[in-house]
Amino acid sequence: MSEKPVRAVKLNVINEPKDSYTGGKSSLCPGCGHDQISSVIVNSAWENGIEPHRIAKMSGIGCSSKTPAYYLGQSHGFNTVHGRMPSVTTGANVVNHDLTYLGVSGDGDSASIGIGQLIHAIRRNINMVYIVENNGVYGLTKGQYSATADVGSKKKKGVTNETQPIDLCAMAINLGCSFVARSFSGSKKQLTSIIKAAISHKGFALIDVISPCVTFNNNDESLRSYGYVKDNSTDLHAVGYIPHFSPLEQVEVPAGAYRDITLHDGSTMRLETISEEHDVSDAVAALTALHSADAERKHVMGLLYFDGEKPSLDDDLNLLETPLVELQENDLRPSEKQLDDVIASLRG
Repeated sequence: MSEKPVRAVKLNVINEPKDSYTGGKSSLCPGCGHDQISSVIVNSAWENGIEPHRIAKMSGIGCSSKTPAYYLGQSHGFNTVHGRMPSVTTGANVVNHDLTYLGVSGDGDSASIGIGQLIHAIRRNINMVYIVENNGVYGLTKGQYSATADVGSKKKKGVTNETQPIDLCAMAINLGCSFVARSFSGSKKQLTSIIKAAISHKGFALIDVISPCVTFNNNDESLRSYGYVKDNSTDLHAVGYIPHFSPLEQVEVPAGAYRDITLHDGSTMRLETISEEHDVSDAVAALTALHSADAERKHVMGLLYFDGEKPSLDDDLNLLETPLVELQENDLRPSEKQLDDVIASLRG
């Protein structure tokens, strides 16, 4: 009897197998869009070649905030109190800016109890990726509408929603967020490129991902159902990502119009025009695209706004290159002469 051939394990650029980036088995409802997002996170971190122990995965409370258990099992993790993930991440980021901070939240966690914290994280431009797994309902508490539910949308049980929603992307753009994108859990290629680019960005990257709730909000009358989003979404562009370790001259150039955006680590985000050109550096154009789609009861997808020049919180605080957590006592304690000089300068 012949032996079965041993299948070679594929490694990434730092010689890590994909298993180094996976997590536990999901306990979410079968078919939940959040599981697809978890899969994309695994692929993105693996393909970007980030060391697993250099990633900190953060979350709050809700179906979305359970998902860090399902990916990056070798990474640091912190499951915070409901709506408090941004402030905990701020503290961790200031103490150790050498980690890649990947926050996953939900529409309830971010647009209701945590909206105040999210606002301040955006305006401070914390260096982190903030993914909102947005389904328009509270899945853990039996499907009540959340603050992002669209007007005219109807879940499986209950009345049609008539309350004006909070558009997290529009809010983020108005607050000066340096990276704002919207995608769909069913658009794996687009979402992967966006998350990989967000990881390479220095500053706050908000990604609002429409992720249908198969239990409460995936019926035909719901504006966030899988079928509705597939039939009523508009792509601003095709999004591509070229990592810094893959030279641009070795990448096939698209035939049509495109724009390359250089990210902080030297990687490139390539936006290929599909219809009319969208200027991602124009906040008014981004808001116009959102409002136009809303008026037509559609979902606009892609990179909405980007500012690669805005200083991050690290820059504003003038933090040392060495993370605070790695400084020794001699580095932190001023000498007697330095203290005398400070006191003398204040006596004036």
